[in-house]
Amino acid sequence: MLMPKIGIRPIIDGRVAERSNLEERTMDMARVAAKFISGNLRCPNGEKVECVVADTTISGSAQARDCAEKFSRENVVGTLSVTPCWCYGSETIDLDPMTIKAVWGFNGSENPGAVYLAAAMAVHAQKGVPAFSIYGQDVQDKNDVSIPADVQEKLLRFARCAIAVGVMRGKSYVNIGSVSMGIMGSYCDDGFFHEYLGIRPEFVDMTEVLRRMDAGIYDHEEFDRACAWTKANCREGFDNNQPELRHTREQKDKEWESVVKMTIIIRDIMLGNPRLGGLGYHEESLGRNAIAGGFQGQRMWSDWQPVGDFAEAILNSTFDWNSVREPIILATENDTLNATAMLLGHLLTGGASVFADVRTYWSPDAVERVTGWKPENRAKNGFIHLINSGSAALDGTARQMDANGMPVMKPWWEVTQKDADACLQATQWCPASAGYFKGGGFSSQFETAAEMPVTLIRVNIVKGIGPNIQIAEGYTITLPKKVHDALNKRTDPTWPTTWFAPSLNSSDVFSDVYGVMANWGSNHGAFVYGHVGDDLITLASMLRIPVTMHNVERKRVFRPHAWFGFGTKELEAADKDACKAYGPMYK
Repeated sequence: MLMPKIGIRPIIDGRVAERSNLEERTMDMARVAAKFISGNLRCPNGEKVECVVADTTISGSAQARDCAEKFSRENVVGTLSVTPCWCYGSETIDLDPMTIKAVWGFNGSENPGAVYLAAAMAVHAQKGVPAFSIYGQDVQDKNDVSIPADVQEKLLRFARCAIAVGVMRGKSYVNIGSVSMGIMGSYCDDGFFHEYLGIRPEFVDMTEVLRRMDAGIYDHEEFDRACAWTKANCREGFDNNQPELRHTREQKDKEWESVVKMTIIIRDIMLGNPRLGGLGYHEESLGRNAIAGGFQGQRMWSDWQPVGDFAEAILNSTFDWNSVREPIILATENDTLNATAMLLGHLLTGGASVFADVRTYWSPDAVERVTGWKPENRAKNGFIHLINSGSAALDGTARQMDANGMPVMKPWWEVTQKDADACLQATQWCPASAGYFKGGGFSSQFETAAEMPVTLIRVNIVKGIGPNIQIAEGYTITLPKKVHDALNKRTDPTWPTTWFAPSLNSSDVFSDVYGVMANWGSNHGAFVYGHVGDDLITLASMLRIPVTMHNVERKRVFRPHAWFGFGTKELEAADKDACKAYGPMYK
């Protein structure tokens, strides 16, 4: 598959005297930018981001055409125009409506790259073709080919987010089943996926999973290997059901086989599997070109079949019985909008996304009343209980370690077998709660047992406005064991738990933890490792999806330059107006 690339466009003044003095300098600037981006970014599949540099400098529309033709052959999704000098704005900018655009104007006093940058931004604004403006804070000498730190940050953010846009384009979202329990996010909005993300929704009835199970349409060798791996690595946990509701050992053994088959089959439905072709199932071997999907489960499946928790948890993790691998985004209850949040988070971090119910706000007073413990440190302002009904990516255990021995959730290509083993050892698989899941199965049970920086994300659709994104940066926290047990057992102790303390500031919504919980747009959210709200804001602006709630400092916000034309004081309102004015990319 041809991965999306970043195209570098060296822009120059076409006058002979200027060109002769700046030709090599301009090409050097392009090559330095390309080397920097490729050396510091990976695509979500783990490959290094590739940059394509125009064959010549661009001084007018003829060379701009040649550059565009080259880029179209190379699957360039984002273009970075670079220049150390004055050039002709409307004659040199990228006008391809399907590329994401940025311009880096060199901050030097001898040659006015900044003047071209400003002129180019004016052209982009007036033509309705948004572009990102990149300009270093400090003046550089004309022969300085280094990239200042502030410019580096914007180059990487632009490229990272543009690659994410390109990776989604032309893929599919696979609904396995339909609407779960009246959850609005389960209603797949075709217009949203197609117009804003460039993704094709596809629909597969849950009976297709049963058909493949009954007809043996799966790789039997892999199934045997997966069962052996599961038996060796997936520890069965305590059965919290009343004795009369507990399944027999024979039933549970069959359920283990069923959930392993489900995992393989759901993956094959989404991605395909060449092995199926050799078994005589050519159509099934092709898959559905999925970049994400969801499994309805409740209740038409889980009332009589083993619940999908094992499949969801394993697929969303960065490893399975085959190897360490890229997470396969699969949303609980087919919440398509939370799957989108998971997908955006994964594309920006390369790591797993953890699906969760945004379940309960615990105020300091309520915690003290129930447990006798007064919250302290990051818990002092209260916290939110993130707990999904039985599945979560095992990376959320916080058992992966960085080089300094600190708990993290790694990009999948950095995950080691030791990391995977630690996540598995920290997880037990409890028989599913019979009150919810009559068909049995097993839920992933763990606690996020470390303090880590994370970003909680939600995508919503509001009638009259359209899609929007909510972002809450904060930290996972740990509680004293007796406090954790007392609070956790009030819900369902067989489910995966994360205690989350959002970072607070002086804004109304983020002035306290209660405000975050009270203004959250749905019952679900997804978190990823790190404080990546700034990346999400940039990506959202590329997709023309307004961010209506966030706690990212203003200095970290990076949107297309034209957004300032919609206001500089109330940035959320300006973002909403700009996204509405420009509309989705694929409309």
